[in-house]
Amino acid sequence: MSRYEQEFVTMFAGLEKQLESIDNPRHRAILKNYRRHGLLEVAGRYHELLAPDMTVEHPQYRLHEGGQSIVLDGMEQVLGFYESLVAANALVMWVADQDIAVNDHGFSGEVVFNAFVPAPMLGESAFSDIRAGDPGEMYLLRRTLAFVWPYDERCRLIGEHVYEDGASREIIEPDPADVITAARAAELLAPEIDRVLP
Repeated sequence: MSRYEQEFVTMFAGLEKQLESIDNPRHRAILKNYRRHGLLEVAGRYHELLAPDMTVEHPQYRLHEGGQSIVLDGMEQVLGFYESLVAANALVMWVADQDIAVNDHGFSGEVVFNAFVPAPMLGESAFSDIRAGDPGEMYLLRRTLAFVWPYDERCRLIGEHVYEDGASREIIEPDPADVITAARAAELLAPEIDRVLP
């Protein structure tokens, strides 16, 4: 078992605890959408998170890291982004130390973001150069990100606005046995995706 599996599977434990104290139905729906989005994304089931009940028809992602900005405008570009992550074997990501504030607009927060990525994605901006590398040579890229995710009147995701704290960036060369594969991620997260929160 990978040394990261427990942290990976419980990435939303803090958010679930936070939900226990939130009574506002809209705020609860937004945070539940975020949790489900994250689990589906990392399990490789991105078509489900982009479905009309979870995401608006024309989402916009704005990703800022390494002094570069990437704007994905519309479903075709967002879908292509996820497909490129799958092709590069770079979809196994998880959050830790989440500090989330939710309101009627959506949510914002700061998280420690972990991702297993191939060597070609270790430049200043991982998302601007999504490429596969040697399958046996994976790295753990860890950095602090700030998120702002707006939601529509139906509590569907409008987009992701993500900002990197470049000074927090850390590259770790893990033991190959500790790298969580895409197949293993899907297996680990399936019960979490199916679990219905109160």
